[in-house]
Amino acid sequence: MRAFDDLYAANAKFAKEFENFTLTGRAARGLAVVTCMDSRIDPLGLLGLKPGDAKILRNAGARVTDDVLRTLVLAVYLLGVDRVLVMPHTDCGMSKVTDPDVHALTSEQGVDTRSLEFHTVPDQDEALRHDLMRIRSTPFLPKDLPVTGAIYDVHTGLLTPAPRQASDAA
Repeated sequence: MRAFDDLYAANAKFAKEFENFTLTGRAARGLAVVTCMDSRIDPLGLLGLKPGDAKILRNAGARVTDDVLRTLVLAVYLLGVDRVLVMPHTDCGMSKVTDPDVHALTSEQGVDTRSLEFHTVPDQDEALRHDLMRIRSTPFLPKDLPVTGAIYDVHTGLLTPAPRQASDAA
């Protein structure tokens, strides 16, 4: 079996029942979700959404990187996003290592990653506050854009909203 044969077979089955051909690419519910790439997270399901409702931005640790900001700008001005949820999660691998740890691990395999920043998460609450502020303070997004954060518990399925701050938009 070739490495991706199972995926192509599954896609052929999916395509036979495909019904989302009328979706436009705009976020029907006006939502962008920044979350982790962790495979335990089903962002649409846990938020009661369906395909086409939201833009889902995923990376290791649910961090608001320069690329996430770039994508949010496009989502807001081109794709109907009018609110943003930053949603990291419990038991995240990014909270269990530091950037130097990752550099050391890759170095053991002969790979030099010192030119990369991995945005590991030594303090999840602080990282979430930082990332929310990063979105709220960028000059590239509307100042009144509603932005909030919540931590998803991978063991219970529940979201815990981040403590509200004076700068939270309603």
